[in-house]
Amino acid sequence: MDTFAERLKMLRIENNISQNQLSKNLKISQSNISVWESGEQMPSAENLIALAKYFKCSVDYLLGLED
Repeated sequence: MDTFAERLKMLRIENNISQNQLSKNLKISQSNISVWESGEQMPSAENLIALAKYFKCSVDYLLGLED
């Protein structure tokens, strides 16, 4: 599993949020969250920014460029 997938899943679980809840909050489909967490696909730049804002972290952190 890649760093992004691992970090997204970790942040979601640490915040006690289901994939369904996250998808509703970001106004995207739950299947998007699932394929991102499985490492099958990467989100668009727009969705990366939305995730970073939602979890109050940097895009660099999500992508594994910083700890």
